[in-house]
Amino acid sequence: MGASGYIGGELLRLLLYHPKIEHVQATSDRFAGKPVHMVHPNLRGQTDIVFVSHNAIETCDVLFLALPHGRSLERRQQWENHSSYIINLSADFRLRDPRLYEAYYHRPHPCPDWLERFVPGLPELERTRLQDATWITMPGCMATATILGLYPLVQAGIIEGDVIVDAKTGSSGSGVQTGIANSHAERAGMMRVYQPLGHRHEAEVTQALGIPVQISATSVEAVRGVQILAHVRLSQPQNKKAIWRLYRHAYNNEPFIRLISQKTGVYRLPEPKILSGSNYCDIGFAIDTKGDTVAVIAALDNLVKGGAGNAVQCLNIICGWNEREGLTFPGLHPI
Repeated sequence: MGASGYIGGELLRLLLYHPKIEHVQATSDRFAGKPVHMVHPNLRGQTDIVFVSHNAIETCDVLFLALPHGRSLERRQQWENHSSYIINLSADFRLRDPRLYEAYYHRPHPCPDWLERFVPGLPELERTRLQDATWITMPGCMATATILGLYPLVQAGIIEGDVIVDAKTGSSGSGVQTGIANSHAERAGMMRVYQPLGHRHEAEVTQALGIPVQISATSVEAVRGVQILAHVRLSQPQNKKAIWRLYRHAYNNEPFIRLISQKTGVYRLPEPKILSGSNYCDIGFAIDTKGDTVAVIAALDNLVKGGAGNAVQCLNIICGWNEREGLTFPGLHPI
């Protein structure tokens, strides 16, 4: 549902080439009756799927909700009994505490008793719960990068005080219908700090990791990509080898986490540009000479590992399939 947006287009692209998916429906009230390639031209010649209205969708095994924030809530009675599995990609069910939802989204949650039904769609932290889940909610793209970047340090219990996160995002993170602020004339060449304090993904990170964070967000000229730079004070000095061991221990067997920290070359630390279209999250770090401050850098494609790809990875888990199914595209270089 909501297949005409950027996330919806990525879901279509991934599901069309997933070896275990037999049939895909795509809904859009605005484009009902038109072929999907009218909106997603990269799919031209790849499928004959035609958009149907939201009300015309058939029952299915798995229903992805890629509707704008708030629209999943409006249609909840329609999709509640529509399929065996619900995977929601909007913000509507990310926060378990209705008070936090109201604080960050500025309205009461209309069905707070549903919030505990959803399992967070973050395989690296929630794999065991996802295996038995039927309702899944995907975290936000900046939240995903921040959580994955900080998780090994949190797991080791060596963070002291608040973590300060500087997040940068491309224009596709704002969605299809964003108005003049995202037009080329306004966006080209700019670095716009649009949320200096209190970004709503703070609540998701704190919920997942149990630590206080402060996130500032900047829009940059790129189309795709999220990159976070987190400044972390350590409770006791560490050396680089010790930090490497923490990250390797946490992510050694993760199929879509890559640890990046090179002394030479152009891409010495995580760079979202080379991740476009891939489901990878690249993570790196730098540590100061005293060993008491770490700068953590994490990057991903906001539409894939920050959205549609992460959702398909969760689908693979709940169905007992190989997590890499349909997600092996490595990204492009140069681009």
